[in-house]
Amino acid sequence: MNKLTVIFILAGGLALSSCQSATTSSTRAGEFGCIAGTVGGAVVGGFAGAAIGSGTGQLWAVGSGATLGAAGGNALTCY
Repeated sequence: MNKLTVIFILAGGLALSSCQSATTSSTRAGEFGCIAGTVGGAVVGGFAGAAIGSGTGQLWAVGSGATLGAAGGNALTCY
């Protein structure tokens, strides 16, 4: 994985983490945080899978990484 890829992953994670707030005053704000966490987890998981896989297994690695990342992001941000 080259430096540019790592920078994009870290910048995306940082940008999505700024969307979260400690307290939510309305249901709409909480819903946005839940969606942002799920999508952010899928993106980071997909990048991680792309970095790990190679050849024909890369498609499976990206799919699995995105699925597990979305599940993890959902579990962390949705309550």
